[in-house]
Amino acid sequence: MKATTNMPARLSSQDKAALTDRTAREIVEREAITRNRKTERLRALREARPPEPEAIVTPAPKKAVAKTAKTSKKSPSKS
Repeated sequence: MKATTNMPARLSSQDKAALTDRTAREIVEREAITRNRKTERLRALREARPPEPEAIVTPAPKKAVAKTAKTSKKSPSKS
């Protein structure tokens, strides 16, 4: 009598490709659902917050540029 094992049947390459494709699509769909739920939750939290007063932006004061002493360049003497 031959011992039976629970080995899965060998899949054809088309069946493997179909299984991989279906699995990948399921993963992507679950990720999209999770992302949409998170987006909706964050949007609800953002809309529930009281509006922040707009900040008044004042330009930064300009720094004074220090003047440097000019140095004279000597032209090289030809010998």
